[in-house]
Amino acid sequence: MRFAPCAGNGRTMSAGAGAATPRDIAVVVVTYQSASTIEDCLRRLRLAQGVGEIRVVDNDSRDGTLEIIQRHAAQDPRVHFIANPDNPGFSVACNQGARDSTAPWLAFVNPDLLVQADSLCRLQDHALALGGEGLLGVHLVDEAGVADGAARRRDPDFAAMVRHPLRAPTLAVAPDPTQALQPLEAVSGALMLVPRSLFQRVGGFDEGYRLHAEDLDLCRKVRLAGGQVAVANDIAVVHLRGVSSRARPFFVEWHKHRGLWRYFRKFEAPRRSWLMRRLVWTVIWLHALAQVPRLLRSLA
Repeated sequence: MRFAPCAGNGRTMSAGAGAATPRDIAVVVVTYQSASTIEDCLRRLRLAQGVGEIRVVDNDSRDGTLEIIQRHAAQDPRVHFIANPDNPGFSVACNQGARDSTAPWLAFVNPDLLVQADSLCRLQDHALALGGEGLLGVHLVDEAGVADGAARRRDPDFAAMVRHPLRAPTLAVAPDPTQALQPLEAVSGALMLVPRSLFQRVGGFDEGYRLHAEDLDLCRKVRLAGGQVAVANDIAVVHLRGVSSRARPFFVEWHKHRGLWRYFRKFEAPRRSWLMRRLVWTVIWLHALAQVPRLLRSLA
């Protein structure tokens, strides 16, 4: 099957929500206390090429986020929102947004991400070049253009964590400037593009994760299903990073380590000894405890 090139696949605000095409993308945005960034995020998504649907799932924001989303929904029929009465977690909300949409492609976009008009469409071009069987991320940068190390990652190395329990684990992989599309074990969940068929085949996001590591989990499931995970080094997108998380540092840190333990139990524990499982549990939570002084300083 041949698809129209990226430049010819754009929709404008006035185009509305017409019949879906094979290249339509449903964008899912999960918000929580995102009023400071969601305006610019949604404005850019509505202008982005290839976007057929926008689903915003709000996890009980109390800062005016919903009012901003409602205004965009009133202006653009592609924008639908789901207002959760509580905060069920990022994975649950992502799956809600995916189920509420129908487009053949899914893009999960953080509310503090600022896409360019052609970012998603160019990323889709890369995905189609792979045969449409993969999950792709982008080159993430901050407002000053500084690269985000979380854009390219490897699977957690639990044996290394046990050998060096006082060393902060790093998952970052260096960019390879010789490759426009760099194969990886995992990419950042700040922006992920995946065919709906593949997303459904691997069971979507694991809703047992509340916050953090769910993107590592999804990438691993895609690889286990025979799909490819890669980052588009030639597509840079600004990521403002953790705007809502800074108000809840202990909550975020707890779920970061809880997610890492869940990931280990799911993918690594079955082939590890009882002693190794106990050591990994101990190291993960010792590392969490060691973060307390830093978190207290951040609140001072």
